Formats: sequence, structure tokens, C-alpha cells
Amino acid sequence: MATNKIPTKIYLSEDELPKYWYNLRADMKEKHEPFLNPVTLKPCTAADLEPVFCKDLVEQELNQTDRYIEIPEGIREFYKAYRPSSLTRAYFLEKKLGTPAEIYYKFEGNNTSGSHKLNSAVAQVYYAKKEGLTSLTTETGAGQWGTALAMACAFYGLDLNVYMVKVSSQQKPYRKAVMQTYGANVIPSPSDTTEAGRKILAEHPDTGGSLGCAISEAIEVALHKDKCRYVLGSVLDHVLLHQSIIGLESKIAMDKYGIKPDIIIGCAGGGSNLGGLIAPFMADKINGKSDAKFIAVEPASCPSLTRGKFAYDFGDTGKTTPLMRMYTLGCEFMPSPSHAGGLRYHGMSPVLSKLYHDGYMEARAVEQTSIFKAATEFARCEGILPAPESAHAIRVAMDEAIKCRETGEKKVILFGLTGTGYFDMTSYMSYLDGKMTDYVPTDADLQKGFDALPDIPQNKNI
Repeated sequence: MATNKIPTKIYLSEDELPKYWYNLRADMKEKHEPFLNPVTLKPCTAADLEPVFCKDLVEQELNQTDRYIEIPEGIREFYKAYRPSSLTRAYFLEKKLGTPAEIYYKFEGNNTSGSHKLNSAVAQVYYAKKEGLTSLTTETGAGQWGTALAMACAFYGLDLNVYMVKVSSQQKPYRKAVMQTYGANVIPSPSDTTEAGRKILAEHPDTGGSLGCAISEAIEVALHKDKCRYVLGSVLDHVLLHQSIIGLESKIAMDKYGIKPDIIIGCAGGGSNLGGLIAPFMADKINGKSDAKFIAVEPASCPSLTRGKFAYDFGDTGKTTPLMRMYTLGCEFMPSPSHAGGLRYHGMSPVLSKLYHDGYMEARAVEQTSIFKAATEFARCEGILPAPESAHAIRVAMDEAIKCRETGEKKVILFGLTGTGYFDMTSYMSYLDGKMTDYVPTDADLQKGFDALPDIPQNKNI
């Protein structure tokens, strides 16, 4: 248990920047089921994936045995511009809550993209440049991933097309402007620039879009353009691998002061930041060295873990990706446009889905007025305006700290502060003006998505 001598901010030196990413799959007792080719229903091979993804990323995606994968020197040099990031003891929040709990957060908003997404964007663009590609396509929800990728593409000299979820592009024009400043071409999705987009618009003309829609459009462009590949900011195993630098730095910082977290919390959309934060701590739990509790926090409006099905599903609305066994609401599920955060994805990382299914992790769904209440309270005492996504983790961290106040238990809580909310002021204004509403899909709403799950033998007994 930690002592009162812990500094407010724990900094690491450049020399302590991890030289290797950590591959959690190597320590999992049971691996997640393989991706399936949607035509043959056989496990995907490198040959299946390389028309869409860079070769080095495909190799990382399929690697389930190597615990540590070296971070190339070129990526480490870029990381040094903003890493290591600080681990902060939330003394003011503890005081406000009157809790005996110790609360720590790993802050990933100290770069121009404003979030953790740059950790993987840099890696993916580096490998694309190494392969001789000239352009990339991607999707973005709240805009953090698109911004991070635009920064990385500008640095390495690659062109970029970003399909941005339409409702987010409307809510966050300044986020769009930042991407354009870095040279990206930003298209609200669904759009009429792709066959997938036109089909979705024909079926749902008033839709605000979803990450599944945007992924379909971005992949379609990548498949039809020379020297172009698609890159994804969450969900896939290689993205969680890159984001493990968050957890590795957190563990190094905590170990320096003998801090052992009892509860580790992260927001969960596709799973990248949560998977990265928990990775080395989860390894300790899997190997019997820790009994820490892990909590994934998702929006009640898009509750893939808490109300989804553990099934094989497409990763996109257009049904072009490999099939992944994950907790899903169905690739045709359309989340409410009123939801303010970027956690609008119908599925969850196969790694996190497997850990949750096997009982290593729990999940909670929270409504958005509750998370904005937590966000404003956090901002007023800790001085950082959090992104709505991050506020999901803040909400549950505060709830757990309040439980400690009620029981008198002194627990150590760690949560991921994934980014800043300075481009989310439309949502903050909606909350502060009392206009924000909560949307929770009915069972009938969810059933529409479940009815569209692939009709394959592996899904017969879900």
C-alpha cells in the first residue's frame, strides 16, 4: 500500500521510456478465437490481411507468442516528444470526495492530438512508410484518432483520407479543422464517395453515422487505391500492443514508490486505451501475482460488453472485414446520435472480450449525464477538462472512491485519463444548459442488431 509521501506527479525520465511493447496475448491462458475469412470461414492468414493492412502490422496482429516486441528506434524518438507521460496522484479529488482511497490517473492528453491515440498512430504510419506506401485511409469517431493519424502522416509525408462519423463532424468542426491543418482530407460518414456509404445512406438516410459505417468506407478506398492501406485506431490486437506503453509506464512509475493498484479502470469503446493500460497489470493477475479488480466502463447508449452477445461478427457495417469473436451489438446497430462521446462502436476488442468472458474483468455501463457530472467535478478540482470518453472512467473511479468512504477501506485506484475535452465544448454546453438527455436502447432496439449477426455455425449456440 502506498504512503503519504507520494508526489503529486510521478515523472519518468527519457531513459525509462520502454524499449519494448508488451503482448498480453502471450500470457493469456486461453487465446481469443482466430479471425475468420468471411467467405471460407477458415482462420485468417497473413495473405488474407495484407491487402488491407501493412505487413509489419499483420505480423504483429498474428503474433500470440512473443511477450515483448521491440519498439523501433524511429518510433521511440517520436515518442520522446511527448512521452513518458505523467502519473498523477489526485489529491484534490480525494479531498473533495472525503475518501480514504488513493486515486491515480495516467494522463495521455499532453500532445497536440489530445489523446492516447498518437501512441499507435505513430507506429502504424512508421510501418507504412517503411513499406513504401504513399497514402492511408481510416475512420474516426470523436476525432482523436483522426487527429493523431493526421499528425503522424504529416511527419512521415503520407497522404491521408479520414472518414469521420457524421454526427461527430457536425459537433466538432474544430477537430475537423485540426486534421485539415495537418493535411488530411476529412469526409463525413456515411458519404456518397463510396459504394458502402451510398448503400448505408439509402437504408438510413437520416443516420448520424457510426464507426462501423466509417470503417466500411475507409476499407473500400484502401482496397481500390494503389500503394494505400487502411489503419485502425482501436479493437485490433496490434493496436492494443502499441498502447501497452501506457500500462508499462504506469507500472514502472508505481513500482518506484511501491504502489500496488487494487482497482484499475478505463473507458471502453473499441478497447485500445483500456487494453493498453491494463496489459502488464493483467499479466500479474493471470499469473497469480495480483488480485486487482479491472473495470471496463462503457456508455449505456452503446453497451457492447454489458448487453451484447459474445459472437462472431463483422467489424464494420458494410460487412467487409474478417469475422471477429467479440462482444457485439451487431454490426448493423446504429448508436444514438445524442451520445456525446466517441465510444460509438458496436463491438469490443477480441482480447478484452475474451478476458471479460473468462471472468478476469468486469464491465459497467453509465449514462452520459452522469459522466458529464463527474467530468465537471473533476475539472473543478484537478484542473484538467477531460474528454467525454475519459469521463466514463472518472465516473466509476469516483464511485469506487465513494464506496471506500462508506466502508472505510483504503484502496488504491488507477484510471486512464485518455485525453482532453477542449474540442467537446458543444457537449459540455449541452450538459451545463440542462439540455443533455440520456438514451438507453431497449431490448427491441438491440435485437435488430442481433438479428443481423452472421448466420454461421460458430454463432448457432450464442
